Amino acid sequence: MSNHQILNSGDHAGLRVHVDAGAAYGDATMACLTVPAEFRQVQAHFPIVFRRDIASGRMSALALFGFEDGENLFLVSDRWDAGYRPLALSIQPFLIGRPASEGAEAQVHVDMDHPRVSSSGEGTLVFDEEGKPTPHLERIAAMLGDLDHAHREGEDFFAALERHALIEPFTLEVPLGDGSKHSLVGFQTVNEEKLATLDGDALRDLLAAGHLGPLYMALASLSQFSKLVDRKNAKVMGG
Repeated sequence: MSNHQILNSGDHAGLRVHVDAGAAYGDATMACLTVPAEFRQVQAHFPIVFRRDIASGRMSALALFGFEDGENLFLVSDRWDAGYRPLALSIQPFLIGRPASEGAEAQVHVDMDHPRVSSSGEGTLVFDEEGKPTPHLERIAAMLGDLDHAHREGEDFFAALERHALIEPFTLEVPLGDGSKHSLVGFQTVNEEKLATLDGDALRDLLAAGHLGPLYMALASLSQFSKLVDRKNAKVMGG
């Protein structure tokens, strides 16, 4: 469940949030949404895969942290063991809310039922004693703006993938050191062969729209699967 409220200093004067990593704060997740604008940062640490929502048919991109539900191999005790934390995780428990009236400015919302919202008096303040945003909230607001813009740009990116048929399903068999296996199914990746054989018009279309860079970043990210398997083996073997 969630309890979204428009963030304001009147109603949320004493609001504190937990900023550390931890399973108790919602970080025990197999994957999180990512956007093409951050693929360069994401690909240096995590595989990027794609998933189609069955109900809506819409495509989204995910940064992969593990091989099964609830598994985050980059969460080591209460430490985030990677040099980058995707925007979709970094902004929690905040989100962008859009008023019903067209043209109205987006608003910062907070999910008061999110585990990062502190109920113990511990954590980082969102507003100072004068009701002004703290440096933490200012950073979050900047990230929310970046993420909101990137989400809207991403719609064109995913449309281009569909237009040029550049996505294909894939299955990954993960053999582990203890003799067990994991199968990763239900995701899609960029079809490298199809990308390499696109004609000039298609390439110009992708280049002009700024989509070629994220496409190659998504391809490059697949090299992170071997490191993810290493992390899984270390976990399985007790390392």
